[in-house]
Amino acid sequence: MGPKHWTILIVPPGTGTTRTIHIGPRARRAVIGGAVTAAVLVVGAVAILFTPYGTPSARFLLLKNSRLESQMAQIDKRLATLGDTLASLGARDAQMRLLAGLPTETGGAAAATTASDSANVSAAGLVGAPGALGTVDSKTVASVWPGLSSKPFEGRLAFKHADIDVMIRRASELSQSFRAVSDTLAKNFERLASTPSIMPTTGWLSSQFSLSRFHPILHLNRPHEGIDLSAPMGAPIIAPASGRVISVSNEPGYGNTFQIDHGNGIVTKFAHCSRIVVHVGQQVTRGQLIATVGNTGLATGPHLHYEVHVNGQPVDPLKYVLPDKVAY
Repeated sequence: MGPKHWTILIVPPGTGTTRTIHIGPRARRAVIGGAVTAAVLVVGAVAILFTPYGTPSARFLLLKNSRLESQMAQIDKRLATLGDTLASLGARDAQMRLLAGLPTETGGAAAATTASDSANVSAAGLVGAPGALGTVDSKTVASVWPGLSSKPFEGRLAFKHADIDVMIRRASELSQSFRAVSDTLAKNFERLASTPSIMPTTGWLSSQFSLSRFHPILHLNRPHEGIDLSAPMGAPIIAPASGRVISVSNEPGYGNTFQIDHGNGIVTKFAHCSRIVVHVGQQVTRGQLIATVGNTGLATGPHLHYEVHVNGQPVDPLKYVLPDKVAY
């Protein structure tokens, strides 16, 4: 059996008196119990101070951090989808600019820059969302759980903000490009709508544009600054393009005559009409009834004399009329 008590000798330095302390079984149990209690207290203090599970606040932050990570992952997926959408819009923008006759270098460079920026941000492997920390104070996070520092979140948010800024800038560039394409296409549409590309009446081509033609009534050679379209009396004459009526008169030799200004320096003239149904200043559109075929002025029979002037100079109307709209 072991000793019933412990003996502790205290020997001072030098010539001091040695002291003896006797510890019985009851005191021994008390010392052992005190040592165990102290060890438990130390372990508890370490758990509270240096692990994320020691306090309710730390456990709450741990749970909140897990939720934030899940939310950030969802935001990453949505941003990736948005990036793919912007890339698709960029490709379509290049096609539309080509269709509108606009240079594609600006759009292409912007797309390349945006793709490069996005790749750099994605390569960093950082995620984040604005306001993800909510109302939790960063100092509290750092003090309660040093492993949950606010710096990683701040870094993630900074990179995520940069990624979003890149996308916003790209979206703004695409918006401006789409606006330019829309404006250009609208102008092209207006120009095409104002180009006299259809015959103003249904008939057959009885006389072509010529710098010198023998006049059937005057019996002399003179320029024929338009074309003659023979058609029945009263046949409808329609506007070959949109424009504004700038004159209505009865001219010697031409009879009932009027002119339409189509813009871009293009003016059309219609002569020998039996009836004119438009007036000066009126806006007309392609295909609108504007007059009827007649034989007023110097004419051997009902027909329409049709001229096209570009910047004041007569040109062959057939250069503007679509091939399938000409009957010989």
